[in-house]
Amino acid sequence: MIVDKVKLSEVCKSISDGDHQPPPKASNGIPFVTIANITNSNKFDFSNTMFVPREYYDSLDDKRRPKEGDILYSVVGSFGIPVYLRDNQAFVFQRHIAILRPDASVINPEYLYYTMLSRDFYMKADAVALGAAQRTISLTALRNMEVKLPPMDVQNKIVDLLKPYDAFIDNNQKQIKLLEEAAKRLYKEWFVDFRFPNYETYKLINDIPEKWSVVSIDDVFEIKYGKTLPTSKISKSGKYPVYGANGVIGYYSEKNVDEIVPLITSRGNGSGDVLRTHDSEAFVTNNSFIVKGKEDYLRMPFTYELMLHTNFKSVCTGSAQPQLTNNSISTIKVVLPEEYIIQKYNAIADKWIKKIEVLLMQNKKAIEARDRLLPKLMSGEIEV
Repeated sequence: MIVDKVKLSEVCKSISDGDHQPPPKASNGIPFVTIANITNSNKFDFSNTMFVPREYYDSLDDKRRPKEGDILYSVVGSFGIPVYLRDNQAFVFQRHIAILRPDASVINPEYLYYTMLSRDFYMKADAVALGAAQRTISLTALRNMEVKLPPMDVQNKIVDLLKPYDAFIDNNQKQIKLLEEAAKRLYKEWFVDFRFPNYETYKLINDIPEKWSVVSIDDVFEIKYGKTLPTSKISKSGKYPVYGANGVIGYYSEKNVDEIVPLITSRGNGSGDVLRTHDSEAFVTNNSFIVKGKEDYLRMPFTYELMLHTNFKSVCTGSAQPQLTNNSISTIKVVLPEEYIIQKYNAIADKWIKKIEVLLMQNKKAIEARDRLLPKLMSGEIEV
């Protein structure tokens, strides 16, 4: 079978990027996403975004307003990450992300997405990216990149073979979200609304249950920076995942944590955001704080939720480049419940977290299997 090679500009109605000017912010409205909102399963996570006014969104050129069937592609910094849009969710983004609108009469949009997901396409993108500290793919270079264009029936068959992997991953992600929400709801019920087991027998003293205490966060938690790691030492694959300010950014041959731990972003616009590792062994960079309880009962489930309910952003410093420091964190006080209640919460939430980790491992294996199959289908090594 003879397969043509075409430029992306020849199979897309438009290839643009986000607004080059900072958009106006709003307390609610249309989500404003960044590369940090792209998950490891190539989806946008809208659960923690800023917002822009609807009027701003409506003022954008049509080619900058995402639609079902579009492909978004990171082109600055953490470049080379494609996202295929399966619905018409309204959102906005800036120039760090390109938006491709495939011509469905010429190319199956999902086939193009899988092509851009392939290792071969990433290597081509890497070859045309400019800069050292902040790698960037220009729109001109992106438009000129070539892709293989087999007959439409072959494109459709390749999509049919790869799509079940994504469906499996999406289903697991939905289960993960439900489990995470269960942990959050229980934490809120017990430790925010004070409706914990036997709460009726407690009196409120200074607006908290008796025998609970208000303590300095430093008294009960060890909060320390991760370690500096040059980007040149971070690889696409390796022994230990590397956690930066927004999650996994690559892999490294060494580790500095031996358990799943909560993290607090310490630098950049995400300063004060709380996340956690999903690996028992990992390397955490100095763009995040590692949080550990000083007592054995202050384990990850409770500690993670407590950090999520702590307003670290209120003590961030700097405007052009926000940051969170040990000194600013030390000013924070938290409510510490009785030990037995924390242990009860941990016992329940532990089961949910273990289930989440199983689902995440299943997704990791599914992604690896899909990515092994992908180049063989694209190259014709496996006929369809």
